[in-house]
Amino acid sequence: MNPIRILPWLLALCAGAATAQYPDRPLKLVVPYSAGGAADAQARLVAQKLGARLGQTVVVENKPGASGTIGAANVAHAPADGYTLLYDATAFAINPSLYKKLSYDSRRDFIPISLVSLTPNLLVVPANAPYQSIDDLTAAARKGHLTFGTPGQGTAQHIAAAWYAQGNKLDLTHVPYKGGAPALTDLMGGQIDMMFSNMAASYPLVKSGKLRALAVTSPLRVDALPELPTVAERGVAGYAVYEWNGVLAPAGVPANVATRIEQELRATLQDPALRHSLQELGAQPVGSSSAEFQTFLDEQMERSAHILAEAGIHKE
Repeated sequence: MNPIRILPWLLALCAGAATAQYPDRPLKLVVPYSAGGAADAQARLVAQKLGARLGQTVVVENKPGASGTIGAANVAHAPADGYTLLYDATAFAINPSLYKKLSYDSRRDFIPISLVSLTPNLLVVPANAPYQSIDDLTAAARKGHLTFGTPGQGTAQHIAAAWYAQGNKLDLTHVPYKGGAPALTDLMGGQIDMMFSNMAASYPLVKSGKLRALAVTSPLRVDALPELPTVAERGVAGYAVYEWNGVLAPAGVPANVATRIEQELRATLQDPALRHSLQELGAQPVGSSSAEFQTFLDEQMERSAHILAEAGIHKE
């Protein structure tokens, strides 16, 4: 037999044998955000349970900076063997339109594995604000300039506020902060008028009476605050903004390895204890297929690009 013809067959056989043993060493789950944040807290819960199912340790490694692009680039350029994964969030879908140039291609360089969770934002105002409803707030914004705070330029909360403003033809003044905590502090103190804030961070402040919630950004009302309308209900058709978290792998990961990770991750997200822990963080567990996650990402990227372009939001 011609040895040249044998070679591809041997290579395929060797590759199959290697992936059949997957995983035979610890995995690395890169979180492109700081330790102690919402994404990091979720990732550590998921990593522990996923590792138990895979029979290997899943080590969480934080690589924060530049709105998550440093950690994403690290994974994009990692070996495509299934041992380095990315635990990313909403910024992943925003960054391609926010930055003029990235060192990776968000569509070409990654395989979506599974959407892990969704967390809505709350539209909140100071507890002593005169607005008793989102309609009151919108009416006031039409009469004069109101300010809104965000954790930074081009964040999910900025997208949420920009879409609300565009849908109601409002001229709001953006006050960016270096993180959500200082923005919420100023909101409680009355230095800014309103904020779209991650429900995990703002709901305890609403419960304690320090903030007033006027609406939720999800397409459906939330069980924790059933009386709270959605932004879509109050006049912005199609409005739906979540902060999401999901797992991606470098493009080129063998199909059977990607499928194994997807199956084990989806099974992991059915674990009652893990679901309860994620819900305590304000997140709604999902566990999608790779195809479903790809469709979700495509929609998120397209929507973010439109809102950012209309609002003139960008970074160098």
